[in-house]
Amino acid sequence: MIFQIFLLVSAVSPLTLFKCLNDETRLVMVLLLQQHGELCVCDLMAALEESQPKISRHLAQLRTAQLLSSEKRGQWVYYRLHPQLPLWAGEVIATTLAANHDFIAPYANRCSALTAANSSSCC
Repeated sequence: MIFQIFLLVSAVSPLTLFKCLNDETRLVMVLLLQQHGELCVCDLMAALEESQPKISRHLAQLRTAQLLSSEKRGQWVYYRLHPQLPLWAGEVIATTLAANHDFIAPYANRCSALTAANSSSCC
């Protein structure tokens, strides 16, 4: 078990992180997850105003890169930053969010409006 955790942590390299964050859709998703902690696909669709297939494709790329983890609850899948994300990677994401309020604000506002309207269940 310890060996598997080591492989997971070491799998996120700077190259992997920055390649993933090079795409605006994936960058916004990661920043929203940093801000909100956990979001459903429908939350991300609303925030980004994109289709479910596009959002799911980008989420799959982020999961493959081991930046995100997911949990299925009923028919909904919730995503969060991977709990085994290296400290340096988490700091890059947190610093980027803190320093770019104007960039993330329109997405965060749409996401917050949806999560407030659907506080008891997703979508």
